[in-house]
Amino acid sequence: MNETAVRLSGVTKSFGTHTAVSDFDLEIPKGTILGLLGPNGSGKTTTIRMIMAILLPDAGSVELLGGSPDMSRRSRVGYLPEERGVYPKMKVIEQLVFLGELRGLARGDARQRAAEWLDRLGLGDWAAKKVQDLSKGMQQKVQFIGTILHDPDLLILDEPFSGLDPINQDVLESIVREESARGKTILFSTHLMEQAERLCERVCMISRSRKVIDGDLKELKRRERTGAVAVEFEGDPGWLDRAGVVERERAGDAWHIPPNRVRPDELLAAAVRDGVMLRRFEVLEPRLHEIFVRHAGEDAAGESTEPAMRPKGGAR
Repeated sequence: MNETAVRLSGVTKSFGTHTAVSDFDLEIPKGTILGLLGPNGSGKTTTIRMIMAILLPDAGSVELLGGSPDMSRRSRVGYLPEERGVYPKMKVIEQLVFLGELRGLARGDARQRAAEWLDRLGLGDWAAKKVQDLSKGMQQKVQFIGTILHDPDLLILDEPFSGLDPINQDVLESIVREESARGKTILFSTHLMEQAERLCERVCMISRSRKVIDGDLKELKRRERTGAVAVEFEGDPGWLDRAGVVERERAGDAWHIPPNRVRPDELLAAAVRDGVMLRRFEVLEPRLHEIFVRHAGEDAAGESTEPAMRPKGGAR
């Protein structure tokens, strides 16, 4: 049985009359990648801030790495907040050494690790430059290095890829996978469902301050299957009409058939009866976006947008 890295029990947090998180339960087993998913404003960042004891819950309890989220346990966490923050006048290498020392590294060790990470992320030639001389994307990579420099047991990444180009997103995603393979626990917050599908083993979806679904990603997709089928074949598609298929859409070389009154096994039997030369017949797994819409509704899903700047101190 897996130990638990993070456990939230009945957690609630309000700001004035606005409830940001309501009666929220969450368990993250050690060594897993969990995606905390939901539109902007759904309560993801407030939840993370309570895990890190930046905010205290109004009700419920928070357990971090086996106990209360005190300073010793928080020092074992690498936290990349959504609100980016750098020291623009500092040199890149000095900023990273400073962050490493804050997290308990010796100066020499911090400098060596920082130099290795800068080289890996293509920033070696910028080590002696001031942070303000870097592009926003480069500054974001520097912050990521600062998050991971002290080799934390738990990584908490709040919208970590927002604003990065696809190449740098791929680079950081590969590092996240490597850290997971080393046994690290990763909490990855995003409103972009396709990123979570690529990275996560477990997902927790929240909407308007409440959890709507939580579980293993593969099991969730298996459970949420509705009978949609992708079928690729040679010849005329008239057999689909004879099989009673009333809706279908072309998707490349295949036809995608949404759930209707024809079950997948009946559709396959109809293809065999008609002597159809099948190249592909697949019961499709639903995308995370479809699952979210199914449980939270179209209105909630429509709130998912690109991250926007918010006033300092604004609740989320």
